Amino acid sequence: MEAKEKKSLIEALLFVSGEPVTLAALKEIAELPETELRELLEELMREYREKNGGMLIIEIANGFQMVTNAYYAQWMKKLRSAGASNKLSLPALETLAIIAYNQPIIKAELEHIRGVNSDGVIKSLLDKRLIKIMGKKEVPGKPLLYGTTREFLQYFGLKDLTELPSIKELTREEAA
Repeated sequence: MEAKEKKSLIEALLFVSGEPVTLAALKEIAELPETELRELLEELMREYREKNGGMLIIEIANGFQMVTNAYYAQWMKKLRSAGASNKLSLPALETLAIIAYNQPIIKAELEHIRGVNSDGVIKSLLDKRLIKIMGKKEVPGKPLLYGTTREFLQYFGLKDLTELPSIKELTREEAA
């Protein structure tokens, strides 16, 4: 298979997936060496950036994904105007932030920080697959431990959790 065909294959896989595809998955499916695959991905990402069209290929959530160009966001918002269910409430954002910065965390610790019952918000975040049950804490009652998911990274456009702003950065921005 020629380089052009290999890039077309990768492009098709990313397009059809609709979510980040790991390098390992691409390697297995395309049956290409990892170094060659990485080079082809870098070329594709560069080509899409230079073209500055409606689509881009980016590295996100420990994988690669085909996404719309942010320049067209206002039109994408119009298209998705009926998609209010994708929006997160302030309590959901607050709960998600606490989980992201303190994971793994149990519900009692989360509620202690928030100061309110979080049953409904936790259920909503689980339903949206932004958080997951990571196990049980080894204490009496064995409460569930919660943490964020790949979908969380994807939703917020993060490559991994290290891209979250630090607490210092957040408090500095609040003070400004």
